[in-house]
Amino acid sequence: MAATRGVLTSIVGMLEGGATHIGVATDHVIESFRNSMWAGYKTGAGVDPRLLDQFPLLEEGLAAMGVACWPMIDLEADDALASAAAIAARSPEVGRIYICSPDKDLAQCVDGRVLQLDRRSAKVTDVAAVREKFGVPPASIPDYLALVGDSADGYPGLPGWGARSAAAVLDKFGSLDAIPADPTDWGLALRGAEKLGLTLREQWDNALLFRRLARLRNDAPLFEEISEIAWRGPADSFNAFCRRLDASRLPGRAQSLSRLRGF
Repeated sequence: MAATRGVLTSIVGMLEGGATHIGVATDHVIESFRNSMWAGYKTGAGVDPRLLDQFPLLEEGLAAMGVACWPMIDLEADDALASAAAIAARSPEVGRIYICSPDKDLAQCVDGRVLQLDRRSAKVTDVAAVREKFGVPPASIPDYLALVGDSADGYPGLPGWGARSAAAVLDKFGSLDAIPADPTDWGLALRGAEKLGLTLREQWDNALLFRRLARLRNDAPLFEEISEIAWRGPADSFNAFCRRLDASRLPGRAQSLSRLRGF
């Protein structure tokens, strides 16, 4: 129950910090459509069963807390976050949108209004910070990950391509499709460019596949109007749920917020 208690406590803290609209995505099922695309893609194998068992409990707690919850089955939680950010960005009344996850694939969602927030470090990542960290703009993140791989998600990238070479090439050309086939046309003083170019040509299909794995879906129909994810206070069942969690302070904090906001 500790993980569920921790998430709910974190959400109350966000609401106390001024968040007005909020939603949480869960990997209700770890496997997704990407597992059929690449045999080595991440699965639930090796994940502590006690953690997996908490997903239904967390989803129940979020509902009791009055927070929108998106349990993902075919898509992944990161796809839901990307979709929620895209939907929210269509509402002119929305100011800043924070994706509260440090996952590097979510950097592709960052723009002038969408930011990443690492709650543990309180670090906010904007467009400039994405470029500083990866050497490429947010739009190039799927291409970058296609070249360097993502061990957390289980795909290796292309042999010989590392963070420095991928950043140098993509900073200039933007996407895999725009990279000239002949490295002499890159115009870069890059060690091993010939070998990198050969690898890219020989493993072109893998590069495109890894980019598809890295590119988040942003078309999940999670909600239509931003008002659907406005927090309007906890349900009556929240007190009893918190007693099960041994989280006696949470109901009082949530109710104080409700009164403060006039719910």
